[in-house]
Amino acid sequence: MLKLFHAPHSRSTSIMALIEEMGIADRVEVIEVTVARGDGSGAPDPQNRHPEKKVPYLTDGTDSVRERGAIIAYLTDRFPDAGLGRPVGHPQRGAFLSWLFYYQGVMEPLLVLDWAGIDHPIVQTTFRDMKTVVARLAEALDGQPYLLGDAYSAVDLLLSSPFQWLPDAAPDNPAVTAWLDRCANRPALRMVAEHESADLIV
Repeated sequence: MLKLFHAPHSRSTSIMALIEEMGIADRVEVIEVTVARGDGSGAPDPQNRHPEKKVPYLTDGTDSVRERGAIIAYLTDRFPDAGLGRPVGHPQRGAFLSWLFYYQGVMEPLLVLDWAGIDHPIVQTTFRDMKTVVARLAEALDGQPYLLGDAYSAVDLLLSSPFQWLPDAAPDNPAVTAWLDRCANRPALRMVAEHESADLIV
């Protein structure tokens, strides 16, 4: 059985939402673990099988997958009928993979560097900047509701995820803002967020 090592209110929350979106909750055992948090709270969990004790971490028998983009590709390939991915041979397979890798390789590093207040010519040359990221998103959303067209997909879930948890960082662009609102209103995401908030209150 697939096992997901998950910590509430972390990067793995988006994978929980993906699992709900795909309707595969009965196919994935969720193992809740603690992680070291940026504010100094939390701690690495011995039961977490991630080699760096981070989340999300997915195991499938003797195989394992880390990094959200890779886990999203793995799950959407494993369960293509859910319709959240673009399988091999699909005319949008390249675009789907490109957005996943763009998030991991460009967008998230820029978000972290921006949050940390780090700016350097090498950063600009390698990753560009958040204005460029917003321009790419707005360009993709021109005339369509989601990054790949009329249908919501796992790339929408991933690329919108940081702004769901950090709304103050959301870009001031009408097309991107409307897209973020559409993504935030997905029932699966709302359900996972409400569940984790309830656990926090308890």
